[in-house]
Amino acid sequence: MESKIRIEPYVEKISMPENVRIGNLISEHRRKCTKNSCAFDYYGFAFGQSPFPVPSVVQHALCEHANKGTYSSTVGIEPLRVAIASFMKRYYGLEVDNDRIFVGPGTKEIISIIFDTIEGDIVIPTPSWIGYGPLISLKHKNSRTIKLNPSKGYKLDPNDLDRVLSEKKGQHILVLNNPHNPTGVVYTREELTEIARVCDKHGALVLADEIYALTTYDFERFVSMGAIYPEGTFITNGISKDRSAGGYRLGYAILPSSCPEKVKIAFAKVAATVYTNVSTPIQYAGIAAYEHSEEIDHYFSVTRAIHDIVGTYASKRINKIGYLHATMPHGTFYLFVNFNAYRREMMIRGTTSSNELAHALLSHPYHLAVVTGEDIMLEDTDYGARFALVDYDGAAAMDAYEDQAPRTEKEREEFVETHAPRIVAGIDMLELFINDLT
Repeated sequence: MESKIRIEPYVEKISMPENVRIGNLISEHRRKCTKNSCAFDYYGFAFGQSPFPVPSVVQHALCEHANKGTYSSTVGIEPLRVAIASFMKRYYGLEVDNDRIFVGPGTKEIISIIFDTIEGDIVIPTPSWIGYGPLISLKHKNSRTIKLNPSKGYKLDPNDLDRVLSEKKGQHILVLNNPHNPTGVVYTREELTEIARVCDKHGALVLADEIYALTTYDFERFVSMGAIYPEGTFITNGISKDRSAGGYRLGYAILPSSCPEKVKIAFAKVAATVYTNVSTPIQYAGIAAYEHSEEIDHYFSVTRAIHDIVGTYASKRINKIGYLHATMPHGTFYLFVNFNAYRREMMIRGTTSSNELAHALLSHPYHLAVVTGEDIMLEDTDYGARFALVDYDGAAAMDAYEDQAPRTEKEREEFVETHAPRIVAGIDMLELFINDLT
């Protein structure tokens, strides 16, 4: 019998995020392979999940507070907000009042609430994180994109921003992801100051998605947009990436310093309507994640050093493959590869759009799982791919690094070859893919 259940048309137009779809495909494939031997495995460059274990101090705090089954404040329990405020001062030099901090179930949900609550068109530099586009579609928001130029290091040009903001009157929200997913670039203080100047000129707000801030390889270089443009910036962050706790679903927003009470009330109202409160035991575990701790400090130091080693290795290796160009990441665990030099060869072989590049790379014998095309807001004719450099045993890599940290370039290469062999083998397959094209 045919179902009479109808789906809203705008939902039908939304695709399952490609990183999640491919991540699920690989997980299921590997699950089956534990029961039956498989002739091949995928190289998991699609799903951006930190490979490291959750810090033990956070795990222990979650166990300790597992009995807290009551509802809690929609905006977050007070001890957690106090811990986050202290954390912002300690790591970013920002003075933040507790009443500007809103805790949510991960930054994706928080960004969703900002889009729900704040009026205005969304401006997104592209390529971008995979999540912004579907959220905008789901909420029927107007959006415009600004293509990032590889000749300018995939950084937002203030002149391009000024042009876009000048085209239409009204409030705008610039989404500024720093460090940037998918390229791994990090903005300097001077660059952020110029962007802030343009935003202030047009009365535009900034959604500063700083979820990868503490993965900045040279963390002393990182500057929060909240330090440059506090009156117009919503900061979002959480523990998914730098503390490897994506499954905990814990993040926060810091509202602009000029935020009136009515915006705080609206934010709380929407949050209460959507999710009531973040899991109470998770919030108590979050206190341990944000309180000052030598273990957490050391964890940041070791994990970002390994991200640096793997990211640098991958970029250098890929840039030696034909005419490919890979960004050199300075934060995150991603890099972006430009395939446009091979557009003609791929079109001849039937790969006629950037979307289809992902399928070509996933096909036999390459089995490279990456994210391309409209999922990262690229045009059809822009052949590029995001590579997430996380397909290795993070716990073993941490142990090896702490036992003997590599110092020379040769030692760093050997570290990757020993402790991230699937990254190495995946790049070998990428080279085979390019060789087969030519």
